[in-house]
Amino acid sequence: MMNSKQAWGLGLASLASFMMALDSLVVTTALSTIRQDLSASVEALEWVVTAYNLTLAVLLPTGAAWGDRYGRRRVFAAGLAVFTVASVACALSTGIGALIVSRALQGMGAAMVLPLSLTLVSALFPPQQRGRAMGLYLGVTGLATFSGPFVGGVIAEGLAWQWVFWLNLPIGVVAIVLTMLRVEESRGPDRRFDLGGVVLVTLGAFGVVWALVRGNAAGWASGEVLAALVLGVALVVAFVLWERRAEAPMLPMRFFRARAFATANPANFLLFASLYGTMFFLAQYFQTVHGDGPLVAGLRLMPWTATLMVCAPIAGRLADKVGERTFVVGGLLLQTLGMGWIALVAGTGAGYLELLPALIVGSAGLTMAMPAAQKAVVGAVHPHEMGQASGAFMTLRIFGGVFGVAVAVAVFSGAGGYASPEEFGAGFAAGMGAVTALAFIGMLVALGMPGRRLAAVVAPPPAASTIPPTPEPRQPKSPERGRSS
Repeated sequence: MMNSKQAWGLGLASLASFMMALDSLVVTTALSTIRQDLSASVEALEWVVTAYNLTLAVLLPTGAAWGDRYGRRRVFAAGLAVFTVASVACALSTGIGALIVSRALQGMGAAMVLPLSLTLVSALFPPQQRGRAMGLYLGVTGLATFSGPFVGGVIAEGLAWQWVFWLNLPIGVVAIVLTMLRVEESRGPDRRFDLGGVVLVTLGAFGVVWALVRGNAAGWASGEVLAALVLGVALVVAFVLWERRAEAPMLPMRFFRARAFATANPANFLLFASLYGTMFFLAQYFQTVHGDGPLVAGLRLMPWTATLMVCAPIAGRLADKVGERTFVVGGLLLQTLGMGWIALVAGTGAGYLELLPALIVGSAGLTMAMPAAQKAVVGAVHPHEMGQASGAFMTLRIFGGVFGVAVAVAVFSGAGGYASPEEFGAGFAAGMGAVTALAFIGMLVALGMPGRRLAAVVAPPPAASTIPPTPEPRQPKSPERGRSS
């Protein structure tokens, strides 16, 4: 039985996670309405999604560190406040530029809330109760995943797209007040803030994404695109070099010495690139090519999202028995087959029932791969480093989503557009070809993951492969040895 403090903490953490998950999905169903109302281009629509995810990704590793230093309850409530105010700004936006800036502020608030919601739940429950509490927390988040497209469709069609964001105002205010009244303040170890790493990865990711967004409009050989791409890649390389020397890196490069960490992360990056690229266009396809309203488009997405919610716990348990590599490779193979089928038939005016089996197959594949990839990543490091490894995993996952949307939109813009349903169908088919390729490359990367027996050998210190054999008592010093080698 939970006591009152645990119940309030779990309830508020779950409510916050529900808000963040719901807000990222309801927007996808409303994109067509936003495009028409604000006369937005496909590149501008892309930034409506990307601005949120990019800000969330780069600030996510710092959210928990801020909570440990300044107080978890205080930072959690401040993040809710930032997210709520930004939601109001989104609702009041009269131009696409204002909406994009407000979405970036939403991402900043989400980066302060999401890692601390997990920390609060973990701190409130002892190990023997933590599994059940996390199951309830993830179940509420899954409910947002399942209902998000439908809720977005209801709001966009029955009210107006602005109500997608107004919805957060009463929920956010209530959550802030109850957090300050019912959640006790706590702090963790005062970790250093890796400002240099945050700046380098932010500017580097922005440069690469900017080049992908502007490529079709400005020309792939234009000075603007080439300069942004070269500068972005150079800054990403500088970030890697910085992290290798930083005293308290946001992403320790020594983690990548473990084969499981070095393969599961890029495979999951490409998995989420394929997922977000699909998600960006799917509801728009139903509305533009099939002529559905936002409500019907949201309903048609529910079997896809339901598969993600229902199958994840089953896949996570089976991965313990079968091994992570089988599930990640098999899942990405199913996503490749499902999206490949849609790429082949979408441009021919295929009906919904022709697309539905492929959507379910792809969604089942994604569900198989997600928990197995995370299990492989956290199992590749020391127990006391699992939190940092999980943060790196989540950050790379969100960056994968940003990259996937950028690639899918670039391919879409090169092959089609919004001038007619036929033109959109041609662009959509090409975009689905791109997400298919991303999933296939991810599958090839996942083949390099260690098998079940090998994973158990490499799971201890990530730097073990670079350390000469030493007596057992000296093993804890391996990270320092690895760093100096």
